[in-house]
Amino acid sequence: MNEKEITCIVCPIGCKILVKTDGKEFELVDGNKCKSGIDYARSEALDPRRMLASSVLVKNGLWPLVSVKTNKPVPKDKIFKVMKEIKKAEIDAPVKLGQIIIKNVLNTGIDIIATKNIEKL
Repeated sequence: MNEKEITCIVCPIGCKILVKTDGKEFELVDGNKCKSGIDYARSEALDPRRMLASSVLVKNGLWPLVSVKTNKPVPKDKIFKVMKEIKKAEIDAPVKLGQIIIKNVLNTGIDIIATKNIEKL
């Protein structure tokens, strides 16, 4: 197993947590000050995920783009593929806050949703 230092972002302390992992197994070495830090380090070592934010083209809208985000964190190894899908998307105005723009993107169970309203021209 390889040693890896992970900076915890759960709270403002920012513990430097040392773990051993091979990508499938996880062993805490040192550095956490709370249980949340252990959970964060385990997740980051075994299945790192990130929220994504971007924009999608809007046809016939007062604005040419609508801001969007994922409704759940995306596995890091799928981020660029998800971004390609977002880039291909277009939507007709009107767009409503919370509207699903892409449902179940790449069969991940994650939706791309609008983060603001765009009125029709």
